[in-house]
Amino acid sequence: MRRLFWLSVGAGAGIYATHRVKRRVERIARTWSPEGVAARAVSTGQGAGERLRDFAADVRTEMRAREEELREAVRMDQAPPEPDGSRPRRVLRARYTIIDDDKDGH
Repeated sequence: MRRLFWLSVGAGAGIYATHRVKRRVERIARTWSPEGVAARAVSTGQGAGERLRDFAADVRTEMRAREEELREAVRMDQAPPEPDGSRPRRVLRARYTIIDDDKDGH
């Protein structure tokens, strides 16, 4: 009786494992078929196009912001008008402060 029980358990496990392996193989075959590869390429291409458009929009936005910063820096660097005719002085606002000549801090 025990042998019959274990024989049926083994046969059931074998059938179940065979079924799972067959489904997985079919799924992999479908994925790597010409239609599956083409569908994956199309979806990847569409996603890449959207990401590229978003990247280009971000670059344009940051480019405009940086250009405005540079224009403001150039305007600050110009000498203000001197009403009394004395020597002109330059106005320059620094963005960064250099604490030491060492670049790596040693």
